[in-house]
Amino acid sequence: MAALDQKSPNVLLQSLCCRITGKSEAEVAHQFQYAVRVIGSNYAPTIERDEFLVSEKIKKELLKQRREADAALFSELHRKLQTQGVLKHRWSILYLLLSLCEDPRKPCSRVAGYGSMFAQALPRDAHSTPFYCARPQSLSLGHPERSSTLGTSGISSLGTHTLNGPTLTPQALLSGAPAQVLGDSLRQPGTRLAWTLAPGTSPSATAPTSRGPPAPPALAARTQLRPRRDGDENGEIAESALVRDILYVFQGIDGKFIKMCTPENCYKIDTKVPLSKSLRDLSSRLSELGWLHNKVRKYTDARSLDRAFGLVGQSFCAALHQELKEYYRLLSVLHSQLQLEDDQGVNVGGECSLTLRRLLVWTYDPKVRLKTLATLVDYCQGRKGGELASAVHAYGKTGDPSMRALVQHVLALVSHPILNFLYRWIYDGELEDTYHEFFVASDPTVKTDRLWHDKYTLRKSMIPSFITMDQSRKVLLIGKSINFLHQVCHDRTPPGKITPGSKDIDSPRDAAELFTDLEGAFQGKIDAAYFETSKYLLDILNKKYSLLEHLQAMRRYLLLGQGDFIRHLMDLLKPELARPATTLYQHNLTGILETAVRATNAQFDSPEILKRLDVRLLEVSPGDTGWDVFSLDYHVDGPIATVFTRECMSCYLRVFNFLWRAKRMEYILTDIWKGQMCSGKLLKGMPELSGVLHQCHVLASEMVHFIHQMQYYITFEVLECSWDELWNKVQQAQDLDQVIAAHEIFLSTIISRCLLDTNSRSLLNQLRAIFDQIIEFQNAQDALYRSAFEDRKQQREGEGEWGVSAAEEAEEKKRVQKFQETIPKMCSQLRILTHFYQGIVQQFLVLLMSSSDESLQFLSFRLDFNEHYKARDPRLRVSLGATRGRRSSNI
Repeated sequence: MAALDQKSPNVLLQSLCCRITGKSEAEVAHQFQYAVRVIGSNYAPTIERDEFLVSEKIKKELLKQRREADAALFSELHRKLQTQGVLKHRWSILYLLLSLCEDPRKPCSRVAGYGSMFAQALPRDAHSTPFYCARPQSLSLGHPERSSTLGTSGISSLGTHTLNGPTLTPQALLSGAPAQVLGDSLRQPGTRLAWTLAPGTSPSATAPTSRGPPAPPALAARTQLRPRRDGDENGEIAESALVRDILYVFQGIDGKFIKMCTPENCYKIDTKVPLSKSLRDLSSRLSELGWLHNKVRKYTDARSLDRAFGLVGQSFCAALHQELKEYYRLLSVLHSQLQLEDDQGVNVGGECSLTLRRLLVWTYDPKVRLKTLATLVDYCQGRKGGELASAVHAYGKTGDPSMRALVQHVLALVSHPILNFLYRWIYDGELEDTYHEFFVASDPTVKTDRLWHDKYTLRKSMIPSFITMDQSRKVLLIGKSINFLHQVCHDRTPPGKITPGSKDIDSPRDAAELFTDLEGAFQGKIDAAYFETSKYLLDILNKKYSLLEHLQAMRRYLLLGQGDFIRHLMDLLKPELARPATTLYQHNLTGILETAVRATNAQFDSPEILKRLDVRLLEVSPGDTGWDVFSLDYHVDGPIATVFTRECMSCYLRVFNFLWRAKRMEYILTDIWKGQMCSGKLLKGMPELSGVLHQCHVLASEMVHFIHQMQYYITFEVLECSWDELWNKVQQAQDLDQVIAAHEIFLSTIISRCLLDTNSRSLLNQLRAIFDQIIEFQNAQDALYRSAFEDRKQQREGEGEWGVSAAEEAEEKKRVQKFQETIPKMCSQLRILTHFYQGIVQQFLVLLMSSSDESLQFLSFRLDFNEHYKARDPRLRVSLGATRGRRSSNI
């Protein structure tokens, strides 16, 4: 029976207590009873299985003992052990080593202090320090093996050292640390004093007293075994009742005396409750923590089930839940301590009891963190997606390292979905943004031909503040280029072969590291994908779809750059275009166009280009001739239509009509000059016509000079210079957007400098009036020559008849006499035409001088190089002088 009794659990447990404490069975009765209660209870201490944390504690112990070499050796051996798969439970072994390495002579050690541990509320590592705050965040995207050591940034996850200086440890407080040192530590904004509950140390043990070193916990328990009461003899509420209420308030639950005041939105104690002012003030200060908890919890409860809040919003709620989880860990420890005190009957104010002042110290840092989260929740109200990430990022710009670490941890979780969106977009061209959180937006109603221009756009409100506008533009272009290649160019090359790279973000840790190096790793990934995708797209457009060749074809045909073709086409079209516009047929004009192509150097162009060249007849107005409605056209489709849009082709047609009309004026003046040269010798026998012919020569010379200067300005200063600038930009373009922008700038420059924009409408009207006067002059000179060379006798001889009769001879003399009588009238008409033409030119010069474009001002100097018009018009003289004065002052 004796042997059986020795094997029973109670006997073994009692023997263990005697062996540990070194006392007899009668002396360890109290410890034995407590051990039985602990073993029979359902309470299980929370021990965080963090291998890194345990190894760090071992190294710190070695460093405290000034064994630096042993610490370095341990670190190296631990690193080698991690690379091998020999041991599966490395944490357990390290924890055992840490327990065995403590000095048994110390009262708080695990070996000699087991007896005193029975009177304490917190088992070892009931509140361990996670990895997140035990060391700075040093995340590495390329080391997935380290991801297992990442903890949460819990409200209770605080290290024992801060950037502001060493924090007092519980051992220092137990050994009677000076009050001044404690006060200095509490005043530090980054202190973690309230959270540094060391292994095997209860919260009550960290409170310093003015009575010297505290009594042993077991003795304190024996000397303070008095029942706790909610009031004293004077009827005032006891502090123990307030502590219990405060712990409920910390969880957002109304206590017996402290309740939520809805009108004032705060926790208050009824004024009728008998309570001293100091305790009332302490309770009010502590109740703020519950109010902050309610604010954060209310936000998470309202948003967690809201699917429209999106992935970014749910990540934000998950980050808040993690912080609240760590906060609840602290509350569970405090509740356990309070429950233990109630079980043992510990009186408030003793060495091992919870008090309001101790709660105020221990909740200092959690209050700061919850206040940051509550402020963040207020600022993020009504935000989602990238806008929410921007709001979180804005709060990370602070000098407080603890607050900055908290916000950066929240930002890492929030930005993780954004980075997943971004990677799928730049590497696959896929956009699965159900709740419109990403800064790239897609319009499914846009057709394929407008994919590049209209389908994908930037949501500027959703661009996170830590991503620049240039990076956002590149991100948009990358995914848009991939979709353009697949849907418009029908290129089946897998995206992985165009831009090889990582497509997944494994964890928020990767997102945090990438976003902390926005100018390095993140910028590098964006640039690499941007350059590879854009280069591949431009190569496809240039080689497969001949984009540059089509651009040159526009210059040669629609901008009249192919001179021999345009001249021959005008010669062939002259009889057709002189007819009324209503009598023209497009198939006839198309046949003439093909003839002009075969007869000139245009025949050597690519068939792909020539088949796109066509004739277009513009809308006919009453009185129009073929010259007014004829136009060349160039058909575009497929990918090149992205560059040559409908708006661009409309601009090309406007410029062509203007250049075609100016070319026609040159053509007309050439015919006028040929007529004057051929008819001059034949009309020498009519001296009465010498004045009229001289006037025609003078007016024709003025018109030729004007048209030549206009042609030079349009051809060289406008078209050639703009074309050279466009070609250089296209050759240096890095993406399709730059090509499109350069082409649009080219057309805009031509439109404005050819007087086709709205600001130059008055100049264009004057120029068209000048062109009309040239046509009127051609008609007047042709009528003069027809009247002068009309001879009935020659007409009859041409018809095969011989000679004329006397009556016909008399009729011819009458006609000649009548013609001579009309010569003064012709001179008068030419003078009127000349005067009207010169007046229009003078007005045109005045408008040119008042233009803000210097090239137009220089054009006015060339048009009036001999100051002929300046001498005739005082307005022009003043305008010229003022303009020269402005130019000299600018110089």
